[in-house]
Amino acid sequence: MSRIAACFKALKAQQKTALVPYVTAGDSHPSLTVPLMHRMVAAGADIIELGIPFSDPMADGPTIQLACERALVHNVSLRDVITMVADFRQKDQMTPVVLMGYLNPIEVMGYQNFAESASQAGVDAALIVDLPPEESTDILPIFKQHDLDTIYLLAPTTTPERMRIVCEAGSGFVYYVSLKGVTGANNLDVKAVAKRLDEIRTISTLPIGVGFGVKDAETAANVAKLADAVVVGSVLVRMIEAYPDNQAGDDEKIMSNISELLSSMRSAMDS
Repeated sequence: MSRIAACFKALKAQQKTALVPYVTAGDSHPSLTVPLMHRMVAAGADIIELGIPFSDPMADGPTIQLACERALVHNVSLRDVITMVADFRQKDQMTPVVLMGYLNPIEVMGYQNFAESASQAGVDAALIVDLPPEESTDILPIFKQHDLDTIYLLAPTTTPERMRIVCEAGSGFVYYVSLKGVTGANNLDVKAVAKRLDEIRTISTLPIGVGFGVKDAETAANVAKLADAVVVGSVLVRMIEAYPDNQAGDDEKIMSNISELLSSMRSAMDS
C-alpha cells in the first residue's frame, strides 16, 4: 500500500480529514525547506505538497509566483527539490510528499529519469498542473512503474464527463479547486463545494482534497466536514514572504508562525 493510501486509510479509521500544507521548495532559501517540512508534520500536517519552482507558473497567483521567483534566485532546480525530499526521508519515512509543478522541468529532466529519481528519494506523487489526462499516455505508465501516483485537478466548471476521465486517469487523490481563478483567491463558498464533492463522489471513489481559499482555522474546519483532505497554500507562502531579508532568527519566526496556524487548523478540523 502506498504512503498516500495508508495515510487516508488511517485517517478514515480515526474519522479525520488530512491536512495538506503547500510550500514552494527553496522559498525563501533552500536551507529552510526541509526543517520547515518537519515542523509542519509536527504541527499536524498529514501530507506535504512541495512546489517545484518554475519561471512561468501560469495557474498560480502573485503570491506563489513570487515564491517561485525567490527560490529561483537561488537556482533551485527540480533535482534540488528531489534531493530535499531525500533529506526529509532521513528522519521521516511515513509522511507522503507530493510534488506540484509544471511539465517543462520534468520534460527537461526526462520522464524516466524523473520518475526513477523521485521514487528513490521518497516522493509519493506528482501533480503536474499543465498535463491533462489526454497528454499523459507516455508518462502514466512510467509513473506507475515507479509507484508514483498522478494527481489531477478538478475545477468548478469541470463537466461530469470530464470528471470521469480525470478520475479514471488519476490515483492517490483528486484535487478539487474550490474557486475559479488562480491560487490565492478568496471567498470560498462551502455550500457550492459540498454540492460539487457530492457530484464527484458519484463518479469516483478516490479521496478528494480541496484547495484554494483555505486561509484560517474556520475555513479549514468547514472544508474538513466535506472533503477527505484540506489543502492550504497561499497563506503559508505569505508567512514566508513576510521575512524577505533572511536575517538571523527569521527562519525560526517563519516556522513558528506556520506551525501555529497549522496547529490551529488541525485542532479546528478535529473538534
